[in-house]
Amino acid sequence: MVAVDALQHLVHFSLGVVPSLDEEARDVPQHREPALALRRDRLETAVPEVRREIRRTIERSAPHVVSLGALHPCDDTRAVPTESLREALPKRITIVEVAPRDGLQAEERILPTEAKLHLLERLANAGHTVIETTSFVSPAAVPQLADAEELMRRLRPRRGVRYPVLVPNEKGLERALGCGVREIAIFASASESYSRKNLGRPREEAIDDYRKVVRRAKDEGLRVRGYLSMVFADPWDGPTPTGVAVDVGRRLLDLGCDELSLGDTIGVGTAGSVVTLLDGYRAAGVRVDRLGMHFHDTYGQALANALAALLEGITVFDASAGGIGGSPFAKTAGGNLATEDLVWMCRGLGIATGVDVEAVAGTSRWLGEQLGRELPAHVARALGAAKPD
Repeated sequence: MVAVDALQHLVHFSLGVVPSLDEEARDVPQHREPALALRRDRLETAVPEVRREIRRTIERSAPHVVSLGALHPCDDTRAVPTESLREALPKRITIVEVAPRDGLQAEERILPTEAKLHLLERLANAGHTVIETTSFVSPAAVPQLADAEELMRRLRPRRGVRYPVLVPNEKGLERALGCGVREIAIFASASESYSRKNLGRPREEAIDDYRKVVRRAKDEGLRVRGYLSMVFADPWDGPTPTGVAVDVGRRLLDLGCDELSLGDTIGVGTAGSVVTLLDGYRAAGVRVDRLGMHFHDTYGQALANALAALLEGITVFDASAGGIGGSPFAKTAGGNLATEDLVWMCRGLGIATGVDVEAVAGTSRWLGEQLGRELPAHVARALGAAKPD
Protein backbone atom coordinates (compact mmCIF):
# COMPACT_ATOMS: atom_id res chain seq x y z
CA MET A 1 0.00 0.00 0.00
CA VAL A 2 1.19 3.51 -0.80
CA ALA A 3 -0.18 6.60 0.91
CA VAL A 4 0.68 10.21 0.20
CA ASP A 5 0.28 13.05 2.67
CA ALA A 6 -1.09 15.76 0.36
CA LEU A 7 0.05 18.59 2.59
CA GLN A 8 3.64 17.60 3.07
CA HIS A 9 4.26 15.44 -0.03
CA LEU A 10 5.40 12.57 2.18
CA VAL A 11 5.22 9.08 0.73
CA HIS A 12 4.40 6.27 3.19
CA PHE A 13 5.06 2.64 2.27
CA SER A 14 3.36 -0.36 3.89
CA LEU A 15 4.21 -3.90 2.70
CA GLY A 16 1.95 -6.87 3.25
CA VAL A 17 1.28 -10.40 1.92
CA VAL A 18 -2.24 -10.79 0.54
CA PRO A 19 -3.41 -14.29 -0.50
CA SER A 20 -5.95 -14.39 -3.31
CA LEU A 21 -9.50 -15.61 -2.77
CA ASP A 22 -8.92 -18.90 -4.56
CA GLU A 23 -5.55 -19.87 -3.13
CA GLU A 24 -4.51 -21.67 -0.01
CA ALA A 25 -1.82 -20.05 2.08
CA ARG A 26 1.62 -20.95 0.74
CA ASP A 27 5.14 -19.66 0.50
CA VAL A 28 5.29 -16.32 -1.21
CA PRO A 29 7.43 -16.11 -4.35
CA GLN A 30 10.16 -13.56 -4.13
CA HIS A 31 9.08 -11.77 -7.31
CA ARG A 32 6.40 -9.12 -6.87
CA GLU A 33 5.35 -6.12 -8.88
CA PRO A 34 6.98 -2.93 -7.59
CA ALA A 35 4.87 -0.69 -5.37
CA LEU A 36 6.06 2.34 -7.33
CA ALA A 37 6.87 2.69 -11.00
CA LEU A 38 8.96 5.47 -12.54
CA ARG A 39 7.03 7.46 -15.14
CA ARG A 40 9.30 10.16 -16.61
CA ASP A 41 9.87 12.60 -13.76
CA ARG A 42 7.37 11.18 -11.30
CA LEU A 43 6.50 8.13 -9.22
CA GLU A 44 3.16 6.38 -9.74
CA THR A 45 1.59 3.58 -7.77
CA ALA A 46 1.78 0.38 -9.82
CA VAL A 47 -1.07 -1.53 -8.14
CA PRO A 48 -4.57 -2.34 -9.46
CA GLU A 49 -7.44 -0.06 -8.69
CA VAL A 50 -9.28 -2.80 -6.77
CA ARG A 51 -7.55 -5.37 -4.57
CA ARG A 52 -9.23 -8.31 -2.81
CA GLU A 53 -8.13 -9.18 0.70
CA ILE A 54 -9.73 -12.12 2.53
CA ARG A 55 -13.22 -11.76 0.98
CA ARG A 56 -13.22 -7.94 1.45
CA THR A 57 -13.04 -5.42 -1.35
CA ILE A 58 -10.99 -2.26 -0.84
CA GLU A 59 -12.07 0.56 -3.06
CA ARG A 60 -9.13 2.55 -4.41
CA SER A 61 -9.22 6.05 -5.83
CA ALA A 62 -6.95 7.15 -8.67
CA PRO A 63 -3.27 6.68 -7.87
CA HIS A 64 -1.53 9.54 -6.12
CA VAL A 65 1.36 11.03 -8.05
CA VAL A 66 4.40 12.68 -6.50
CA SER A 67 6.36 14.87 -8.88
CA LEU A 68 10.10 14.45 -8.44
CA GLY A 69 10.62 17.92 -9.83
CA ALA A 70 8.58 19.42 -7.00
CA LEU A 71 10.99 18.03 -4.45
CA HIS A 72 14.01 19.90 -5.82
CA PRO A 73 14.66 22.79 -5.86
CA CYS A 74 12.57 24.36 -3.11
CA ASP A 75 9.14 25.42 -4.29
CA ASP A 76 7.00 27.89 -2.36
CA THR A 77 3.82 26.13 -3.51
CA ARG A 78 4.71 23.09 -1.41
CA ALA A 79 4.49 25.08 1.81
CA VAL A 80 1.13 24.62 3.51
CA PRO A 81 1.63 25.42 7.18
CA THR A 82 -1.40 25.13 9.40
CA GLU A 83 -3.35 28.31 9.95
CA SER A 84 -2.24 28.59 13.57
CA LEU A 85 1.42 28.34 12.55
CA ARG A 86 0.95 30.75 9.66
CA GLU A 87 -0.63 33.32 11.97
CA ALA A 88 2.28 33.02 14.42
CA LEU A 89 4.96 33.62 11.79
CA PRO A 90 5.97 36.93 10.21
CA LYS A 91 5.09 37.44 6.56
CA ARG A 92 8.55 38.74 5.70
CA ILE A 93 12.02 38.96 7.24
CA THR A 94 15.19 40.92 6.55
CA ILE A 95 18.45 39.02 6.23
CA VAL A 96 21.62 40.89 7.12
CA GLU A 97 24.26 39.17 4.98
CA VAL A 98 27.48 39.04 7.01
CA ALA A 99 29.73 36.82 4.88
CA PRO A 100 31.95 39.67 3.59
CA ARG A 101 32.77 40.75 7.15
CA ASP A 102 31.98 38.20 9.86
CA GLY A 103 32.53 35.36 7.42
CA LEU A 104 35.84 36.34 5.85
CA GLN A 105 37.41 37.54 9.09
CA ALA A 106 37.62 33.94 10.33
CA GLU A 107 39.14 32.47 7.16
CA GLU A 108 42.79 31.51 6.87
CA ARG A 109 42.97 32.53 3.23
CA ILE A 110 42.87 36.28 2.62
CA LEU A 111 40.84 37.18 -0.45
CA PRO A 112 42.04 39.98 -2.76
CA THR A 113 39.94 43.12 -2.91
CA GLU A 114 38.78 42.27 -6.41
CA ALA A 115 37.29 38.97 -5.20
CA LYS A 116 35.52 40.76 -2.33
CA LEU A 117 33.98 43.24 -4.74
CA HIS A 118 32.74 40.37 -6.87
CA LEU A 119 31.28 38.72 -3.77
CA LEU A 120 29.41 41.92 -2.89
CA GLU A 121 28.09 42.13 -6.44
CA ARG A 122 26.86 38.54 -6.41
CA LEU A 123 25.14 38.98 -3.05
CA ALA A 124 23.34 42.09 -4.29
CA ASN A 125 22.32 40.22 -7.44
CA ALA A 126 20.83 37.49 -5.22
CA GLY A 127 18.42 40.03 -3.75
CA HIS A 128 20.13 41.07 -0.52
CA THR A 129 19.23 44.54 0.72
CA VAL A 130 21.63 44.65 3.70
CA ILE A 131 25.23 43.45 3.23
CA GLU A 132 27.75 44.00 6.01
CA THR A 133 30.74 44.91 3.91
CA THR A 134 33.88 45.07 6.04
CA SER A 135 35.34 46.16 9.36
CA PHE A 136 37.53 49.13 10.23
CA VAL A 137 39.43 47.26 12.92
CA SER A 138 43.19 47.18 13.23
CA PRO A 139 44.76 45.41 10.22
CA ALA A 140 47.16 43.77 12.65
CA ALA A 141 44.27 42.24 14.60
CA VAL A 142 42.22 41.13 11.57
CA PRO A 143 44.47 41.04 8.47
CA GLN A 144 41.67 39.45 6.42
CA LEU A 145 39.95 42.87 6.37
CA ALA A 146 42.99 45.11 6.09
CA ASP A 147 41.78 46.51 2.75
CA ALA A 148 38.68 48.19 4.23
CA GLU A 149 39.42 51.65 2.81
CA GLU A 150 40.25 50.38 -0.65
CA LEU A 151 37.18 48.15 -0.70
CA MET A 152 34.80 50.96 0.24
CA ARG A 153 36.36 53.38 -2.22
CA ARG A 154 35.99 50.91 -5.09
CA LEU A 155 32.52 49.70 -4.13
CA ARG A 156 29.73 50.83 -6.43
CA PRO A 157 26.68 50.83 -4.14
CA ARG A 158 23.54 49.27 -5.56
CA ARG A 159 20.36 51.32 -5.28
CA GLY A 160 18.21 49.97 -2.46
CA VAL A 161 21.09 48.09 -0.79
CA ARG A 162 22.61 49.12 2.55
CA TYR A 163 26.31 48.50 3.19
CA PRO A 164 27.01 48.77 6.95
CA VAL A 165 30.54 48.41 8.30
CA LEU A 166 31.85 47.48 11.73
CA VAL A 167 33.81 50.05 13.77
CA PRO A 168 35.52 49.24 17.09
CA ASN A 169 36.28 52.76 18.31
CA GLU A 170 36.51 56.45 17.38
CA LYS A 171 39.52 55.86 15.15
CA GLY A 172 37.63 53.22 13.21
CA LEU A 173 34.69 55.61 12.84
CA GLU A 174 36.95 58.31 11.42
CA ARG A 175 38.31 55.87 8.86
CA ALA A 176 34.79 54.82 7.90
CA LEU A 177 33.56 58.41 7.58
CA GLY A 178 36.51 59.15 5.32
CA CYS A 179 35.18 56.50 2.91
CA GLY A 180 31.66 57.91 2.83
CA VAL A 181 30.07 55.16 4.91
CA ARG A 182 26.42 55.79 5.80
CA GLU A 183 25.82 52.98 8.30
CA ILE A 184 27.98 51.51 11.04
CA ALA A 185 27.81 48.76 13.63
CA ILE A 186 29.41 48.69 17.05
CA PHE A 187 29.98 45.56 19.08
CA ALA A 188 30.11 44.72 22.76
CA SER A 189 30.13 41.55 24.80
CA ALA A 190 27.65 40.40 27.41
CA SER A 191 30.55 38.59 29.10
CA GLU A 192 33.61 40.08 30.71
CA SER A 193 36.31 37.73 29.41
CA TYR A 194 35.32 37.99 25.76
CA SER A 195 35.23 41.79 26.01
CA ARG A 196 38.83 41.78 27.22
CA LYS A 197 39.98 39.31 24.56
CA ASN A 198 38.03 40.78 21.63
CA LEU A 199 38.06 44.51 22.47
CA GLY A 200 41.10 44.63 24.72
CA ARG A 201 39.21 46.36 27.54
CA PRO A 202 36.65 45.57 30.25
CA ARG A 203 32.99 45.42 29.31
CA GLU A 204 31.99 48.58 31.18
CA GLU A 205 34.81 50.58 29.66
CA ALA A 206 33.94 49.38 26.16
CA ILE A 207 30.32 50.44 26.54
CA ASP A 208 31.31 53.86 27.86
CA ASP A 209 33.73 54.33 24.96
CA TYR A 210 30.95 53.71 22.48
CA ARG A 211 28.99 56.67 23.81
CA LYS A 212 31.17 59.09 21.83
CA VAL A 213 31.20 56.84 18.77
CA VAL A 214 27.42 56.64 18.59
CA ARG A 215 26.95 60.35 19.26
CA ARG A 216 29.37 61.29 16.48
CA ALA A 217 27.76 58.83 14.08
CA LYS A 218 24.31 60.21 14.80
CA ASP A 219 25.55 63.76 14.33
CA GLU A 220 26.75 62.68 10.88
CA GLY A 221 23.35 61.21 10.09
CA LEU A 222 24.48 57.57 10.18
CA ARG A 223 22.37 54.58 11.07
CA VAL A 224 23.89 52.63 13.98
CA ARG A 225 23.49 48.95 14.71
CA GLY A 226 24.66 47.30 17.91
CA TYR A 227 26.04 43.79 18.23
CA LEU A 228 25.98 41.99 21.55
CA SER A 229 28.13 38.85 21.70
CA MET A 230 28.03 35.86 24.07
CA VAL A 231 24.36 36.30 24.98
CA PHE A 232 24.01 32.67 26.09
CA ALA A 233 27.48 31.64 27.23
CA ASP A 234 31.16 32.48 27.12
CA PRO A 235 33.92 29.83 26.77
CA TRP A 236 35.82 31.34 29.71
CA ASP A 237 33.07 32.75 31.94
CA GLY A 238 30.48 30.03 31.38
CA PRO A 239 26.73 30.65 31.01
CA THR A 240 25.67 34.27 30.62
CA PRO A 241 22.81 35.17 33.01
CA THR A 242 19.79 36.36 31.07
CA GLY A 243 19.57 39.46 33.24
CA VAL A 244 23.13 40.44 32.32
CA ALA A 245 22.54 39.91 28.59
CA VAL A 246 19.38 42.03 28.78
CA ASP A 247 21.00 44.81 30.82
CA VAL A 248 24.02 45.19 28.53
CA GLY A 249 21.81 45.10 25.43
CA ARG A 250 19.49 47.76 26.81
CA ARG A 251 22.47 50.00 27.49
CA LEU A 252 23.56 49.73 23.85
CA LEU A 253 20.06 50.70 22.74
CA ASP A 254 20.06 53.58 25.21
CA LEU A 255 23.28 54.85 23.62
CA GLY A 256 21.29 55.42 20.44
CA CYS A 257 21.58 52.17 18.49
CA ASP A 258 18.72 51.81 16.04
CA GLU A 259 18.83 48.02 16.22
CA LEU A 260 20.42 45.39 18.43
CA SER A 261 21.67 42.05 17.12
CA LEU A 262 21.86 39.35 19.79
CA GLY A 263 24.72 36.98 19.08
CA ASP A 264 25.10 33.35 20.12
CA THR A 265 28.80 33.66 19.37
CA ILE A 266 29.83 30.11 20.24
CA GLY A 267 26.60 28.47 19.11
CA VAL A 268 25.58 26.84 22.39
CA GLY A 269 22.05 28.24 22.49
CA THR A 270 18.91 26.19 22.00
CA ALA A 271 15.35 27.11 21.10
CA GLY A 272 14.54 27.29 24.81
CA SER A 273 17.44 29.68 25.37
CA VAL A 274 16.13 31.93 22.61
CA VAL A 275 12.65 32.10 24.12
CA THR A 276 14.02 32.82 27.60
CA LEU A 277 16.26 35.62 26.33
CA LEU A 278 13.53 37.30 24.31
CA ASP A 279 11.13 37.01 27.25
CA GLY A 280 13.77 38.84 29.29
CA TYR A 281 13.95 41.67 26.79
CA ARG A 282 10.17 41.98 26.65
CA ALA A 283 10.01 42.11 30.45
CA ALA A 284 12.57 44.94 30.32
CA GLY A 285 10.35 46.92 27.97
CA VAL A 286 12.32 46.28 24.75
CA ARG A 287 10.16 45.61 21.70
CA VAL A 288 11.19 42.69 19.52
CA ASP A 289 11.09 44.91 16.43
CA ARG A 290 14.29 46.53 17.74
CA LEU A 291 16.06 43.18 17.94
CA GLY A 292 17.77 40.87 15.48
CA MET A 293 19.33 37.45 16.00
CA HIS A 294 22.79 36.21 15.09
CA PHE A 295 23.22 32.44 15.36
CA HIS A 296 26.23 30.16 14.96
CA ASP A 297 25.80 26.50 14.06
CA THR A 298 28.43 24.93 16.32
CA TYR A 299 25.98 22.38 17.74
CA GLY A 300 23.67 22.24 14.72
CA GLN A 301 21.03 24.38 16.43
CA ALA A 302 21.07 27.51 14.25
CA LEU A 303 17.97 26.75 12.15
CA ALA A 304 15.99 25.50 15.14
CA ASN A 305 16.92 28.65 17.01
CA ALA A 306 15.93 30.78 14.03
CA LEU A 307 12.52 29.12 13.93
CA ALA A 308 12.05 29.74 17.65
CA ALA A 309 12.96 33.40 17.11
CA LEU A 310 10.51 33.66 14.20
CA LEU A 311 7.73 32.37 16.41
CA GLU A 312 8.70 35.02 18.98
CA GLY A 313 8.27 37.78 16.39
CA ILE A 314 11.87 38.41 15.32
CA THR A 315 12.09 39.61 11.70
CA VAL A 316 15.81 40.45 11.35
CA PHE A 317 18.40 37.68 11.06
CA ASP A 318 22.11 37.77 10.41
CA ALA A 319 23.27 35.00 8.09
CA SER A 320 26.32 34.17 6.04
CA ALA A 321 26.52 32.75 2.52
CA GLY A 322 27.95 29.26 2.72
CA GLY A 323 27.76 29.29 6.51
CA ILE A 324 31.24 30.75 6.87
CA GLY A 325 32.24 32.78 9.89
CA GLY A 326 33.28 32.65 13.47
CA SER A 327 35.43 34.68 15.78
CA PRO A 328 39.23 34.94 15.60
CA PHE A 329 39.11 35.38 19.38
CA ALA A 330 36.79 32.47 20.25
CA LYS A 331 38.07 29.30 18.63
CA THR A 332 35.04 27.28 19.71
CA ALA A 333 32.75 29.43 17.57
CA GLY A 334 31.36 27.45 14.64
CA GLY A 335 30.20 28.90 11.34
CA ASN A 336 27.32 31.31 11.04
CA LEU A 337 23.78 30.33 10.18
CA ALA A 338 23.99 29.73 6.43
CA THR A 339 21.98 32.19 4.34
CA GLU A 340 20.76 29.59 1.87
CA ASP A 341 19.66 27.24 4.66
CA LEU A 342 17.65 30.03 6.27
CA VAL A 343 16.08 31.06 2.96
CA TRP A 344 15.16 27.44 2.17
CA MET A 345 13.38 27.07 5.51
CA CYS A 346 11.59 30.41 5.14
CA ARG A 347 10.33 29.54 1.68
CA GLY A 348 8.93 26.31 3.06
CA LEU A 349 7.13 28.32 5.74
CA GLY A 350 5.79 30.88 3.28
CA ILE A 351 7.97 33.69 4.67
CA ALA A 352 9.30 36.14 2.11
CA THR A 353 12.99 37.08 2.19
CA GLY A 354 13.54 38.67 -1.20
CA VAL A 355 16.63 36.47 -1.60
CA ASP A 356 17.09 33.94 -4.40
CA VAL A 357 18.16 30.67 -2.78
CA GLU A 358 19.81 29.27 -5.91
CA ALA A 359 21.74 32.49 -6.51
CA VAL A 360 23.07 32.42 -2.96
CA ALA A 361 23.93 28.73 -3.26
CA GLY A 362 25.83 29.44 -6.47
CA THR A 363 27.68 32.27 -4.74
CA SER A 364 28.57 29.94 -1.88
CA ARG A 365 30.05 27.38 -4.24
CA TRP A 366 32.05 30.12 -5.97
CA LEU A 367 33.20 31.44 -2.59
CA GLY A 368 34.28 27.96 -1.55
CA GLU A 369 36.51 27.82 -4.62
CA GLN A 370 38.08 31.16 -3.68
CA LEU A 371 38.68 29.98 -0.12
CA GLY A 372 39.96 26.56 -1.17
CA ARG A 373 37.47 24.48 0.78
CA GLU A 374 33.91 23.18 0.75
CA LEU A 375 31.67 25.43 2.79
CA PRO A 376 29.32 23.98 5.44
CA ALA A 377 25.94 25.19 4.12
CA HIS A 378 23.64 22.23 3.50
CA VAL A 379 21.49 23.74 0.74
CA ALA A 380 24.47 24.82 -1.39
CA ARG A 381 25.77 21.24 -1.33
CA ALA A 382 22.34 19.78 -2.07
CA LEU A 383 21.76 22.06 -5.03
CA GLY A 384 25.34 21.80 -6.28
CA ALA A 385 24.89 18.73 -8.43
CA ALA A 386 21.76 20.10 -10.06
CA LYS A 387 23.12 23.56 -10.88
CA PRO A 388 26.92 23.58 -10.98
CA ASP A 389 28.58 26.94 -11.56
